[in-house]
Amino acid sequence: MVPVALVDYNMGNLGSVSKALECAGADVRVISRPDELEHFQVCVLPGVGNFGDGMENLRSSGFDRAVPRFVDGGGRFLGICLGMQMLLQGSEEAPGVAGLGVFPGTVVRFPDDGGQKVPHMGWNGITFQPGCPVAAGIPDNSYFYFVHSYYVPPAPEYTLAACEYIRPFAAVIGRGRYIAAQFHPEKSQRAGLRLLGNFLALAEGGK
Repeated sequence: MVPVALVDYNMGNLGSVSKALECAGADVRVISRPDELEHFQVCVLPGVGNFGDGMENLRSSGFDRAVPRFVDGGGRFLGICLGMQMLLQGSEEAPGVAGLGVFPGTVVRFPDDGGQKVPHMGWNGITFQPGCPVAAGIPDNSYFYFVHSYYVPPAPEYTLAACEYIRPFAAVIGRGRYIAAQFHPEKSQRAGLRLLGNFLALAEGGK
């Protein structure tokens, strides 16, 4: 079992994420203080809701500073949905609110055109880039479950998997010891559990 810190900052569906991580082989502990990260090598940041509220909660709790220190110190990080978007520099959802800035760019809103509904809600296939570290054993165009109105535009320097709904967007991003998914692996059945298991295997292997 891989010890995993699951961050509680009042913005995540902790129960379902915790259960999925446990099914994938994690020993999960929910933490609400940054100093608790010192006891872990793996951190998961889930997220549901508004970018501005999420960043305010991270800053008020101190996790905005603790997460980069954790990764710089050798920890491995997984962001889910809003937990992915907050890794960027900002979002159209909250103009003027700075993100964590781990990845360059701005999160943008799906346009209300083309006859497709916003938010993007439901199952969509994704395409992994060659060498994606969390793709082992997952066939290309496997379906994952999405719920989001804002998206990360694909960027070749950090996009690990792509999807398309109204516009092409990044479904998985990563660099160094950061990996994040726009979809909800905890709601994505077998493919989601396999992706979580691949992430935990990276952490367990010290890669």
